[in-house]
Amino acid sequence: MNKQNYQKLLDERIESLGGIKKKLLLHSCCAPCSSACLEYLASYFDITVYYYNPNITAKEEYEHRVAEQQRLIKELSADVAQQIHFAEGEYEPAVYLEAVKGLESCPEGGDRCRICFKLRLSKAGRYAAENGFDFFTTTLTISPLKNAQLLNELGLETAKECGVEYLTSDFKKKNGYKRSIELSAKYSLYRQDYCGCAFSKAERERQKAELSS
Repeated sequence: MNKQNYQKLLDERIESLGGIKKKLLLHSCCAPCSSACLEYLASYFDITVYYYNPNITAKEEYEHRVAEQQRLIKELSADVAQQIHFAEGEYEPAVYLEAVKGLESCPEGGDRCRICFKLRLSKAGRYAAENGFDFFTTTLTISPLKNAQLLNELGLETAKECGVEYLTSDFKKKNGYKRSIELSAKYSLYRQDYCGCAFSKAERERQKAELSS
């Protein structure tokens, strides 16, 4: 089976809109990852950033990331001369932990992550359906560490369940990830070095310990 060029599909879908701005719900995992996605999409959509990340176990870390997301939206909205909206989902770490119960020892990128992706995309899809959005998508594909094919498959599956079109993407393409680093520096964004869950944090700490030993 040939691997899809999801970013090309996104470009083609945008072109098909003929310059008409539709309502897009953009699920965001964090401000740094959303930066390049927002810069790219702002010309084509009326965007609401949807922040739903129950995988972030520490409340202080969660609140820090939310604040950075809101600050970026405010500053980027001024720079792109378009109002980007913000909506925050419920903070539900217990929901995440219950969903991945039994998969705590899975490596990053495995079944635990798949369930986490689905949980967040499903919540975004339902919010999009309940609030009259034309499309939804996620910033998660900008990360070189995330499986874009899996994310798009889950997004398309969720679209069928929710009745709102999912925009496929691979935002790391066309130097998207590089641009996110540049924009993170420009806006002095807080860049964490782990996904957000306790399991990814522990794995990252082990990796750093190994490098320093």
